[in-house]
Amino acid sequence: MSTASAFSSIQGCWFKGERKIRVADKRAKRLTLGSHVASPSSMSFRVSASSSVKPEKDIRIGLLGASGYTGAEIVRLLANHPHFQVTLMTADRKAGQSMESVFPHLRAQKLPTLVSVKDADFSTVDAEIIKELPTALKIVDLSADFRLRNIAEYEEWYGQPHKAVELQKEVVYGLTEILREDIKKARLVANPGCYPTTIQLPLVPLLKANLIKHENIIIDAKSGVSGAGRGAKEANLYSEIAEGISSYGVTRHRHVPEIEQGLSDVAQSKVTVSFTPHLMPMIRGMQSTIYVEMAPGVRTEDLHQQLKTSYEDEEFVKVLDEGVVPRTHNVRGSNYCHMSVFPDRIPGRAIIISVIDNLVKGASGQALQNLNIMLGYPETTGLLHQPLFP
Repeated sequence: MSTASAFSSIQGCWFKGERKIRVADKRAKRLTLGSHVASPSSMSFRVSASSSVKPEKDIRIGLLGASGYTGAEIVRLLANHPHFQVTLMTADRKAGQSMESVFPHLRAQKLPTLVSVKDADFSTVDAEIIKELPTALKIVDLSADFRLRNIAEYEEWYGQPHKAVELQKEVVYGLTEILREDIKKARLVANPGCYPTTIQLPLVPLLKANLIKHENIIIDAKSGVSGAGRGAKEANLYSEIAEGISSYGVTRHRHVPEIEQGLSDVAQSKVTVSFTPHLMPMIRGMQSTIYVEMAPGVRTEDLHQQLKTSYEDEEFVKVLDEGVVPRTHNVRGSNYCHMSVFPDRIPGRAIIISVIDNLVKGASGQALQNLNIMLGYPETTGLLHQPLFP
């Protein structure tokens, strides 16, 4: 009996102290699933067949590191997926607890009890674990380990050597709407960061059409606090966050080389951006306000039309009517990206605004979208949740 298998690693767009969540699935008319973690650097999922039991869904999912915000988000999304079923969840500090005790909003779902994975340091061995996985598995990795093709650049920005250099050559970057055909054929997909998603979705079509200049691109980006993760940190206390805005990673945010890599690929020349992110006193949501110089003779109407044409058949990218300002409230809890273009007061320049939910299109939603594509399901499966409002 042949089977198709997939392994998906999921991580939020966190600013520091990142935690890793891995989603592993075994597709099968195979009927019972057991799991075993042999050591911190190796992992196996064992499937046994039994003709007397038939699974409710085709693919069994295991979540490793499920007690963070992104873990809760993937569980929420998977509740409405007709083919994926969660059968294993781990969490270091919450082992032995039910998911509903950690996240009461998931009480209605039938979920396994959280268990521990002893001695597994997921903050340091992510790439090594993926290196040890069977080649038959399909992998979606939402850590930053495989986003940068240039290994030296990875070491420069992340401060450590890459631990799976040999795998980097086969990685496909997972910006779904732009690289869908490559994702279909991929074994290993590097899911984009949250900020790079909001920035590349509007800029890639404009650079490809030669409608904007490659230089003087300025990006002012803002994220909700959930992007910093669920861990207890002084900087994330209510009294530290509320009633204020704070910039961070000024000139050295780790998403910069990822953004520039994607833009340079489509421009076929080096693109350098000025990027500053800000932490906002809101729970979820992300907005990038992008200032660009238009090519000679180009109008803002041309930019708007190019984006409309590029995304007219896309479910999850919506180009708003001229003059309509995108709001994070209008994509909250969904896999949608809203964008629009405005004329700047400075002649020859335009302002682009792009918004997403950082936990969905910026993390778990795009991961599920990519995994659907890799396994041959419609990419919208389990993702057609409408935004939450108010």
